[in-house]
Amino acid sequence: MPQADCLKTDCSQCAALCCLALAFDKGKDFAFSKNPCEPCRNLSGHLCAIHERLSDAGMAGCVAYDCLGAGNRTVQEVFAGQSWQDDPRLMRVMMEAFAAMREVHKRIDLLRAAEMFALAPQADQDRRAFLNRLEHHRWSGTELNEFEAELALEIDMFLYSIKDHFPVDIFSSLKMG
Repeated sequence: MPQADCLKTDCSQCAALCCLALAFDKGKDFAFSKNPCEPCRNLSGHLCAIHERLSDAGMAGCVAYDCLGAGNRTVQEVFAGQSWQDDPRLMRVMMEAFAAMREVHKRIDLLRAAEMFALAPQADQDRRAFLNRLEHHRWSGTELNEFEAELALEIDMFLYSIKDHFPVDIFSSLKMG
């Protein structure tokens, strides 16, 4: 997948995975609570029935959310355009793949951000190698399941080694903490 497109969210190429997989609690950003694996009550097919008025409906959290292209990449690359709505047996595996792809895309975002810093030549070479590997690899569900135990840890160790270049704590957004 080309670098310019990798983190671009395209809901038309997704199967509303965020509207299924993500959980939220009723509060200032959400008008109601939703459990993971529970389709949002505003979901109509693969589209949000209230998309044009999400803020007015008390769903500012939906307006602010961006999967960084993980949803469309999961559906198109890993599941060849299939949907959990057409085949409910895919629900769990699509949710798991989406969660893992979000972790892949978080690291792509951080590795791209690290380009702005004056890294040592070897560190920049490592950064580019990781980035190329994440952006251009065609992921399978099995590989995504293995990602966090293997490559994600390696990337997190690299990011930790250059953490002093980042103006904020980058690890708070990653599962490793």
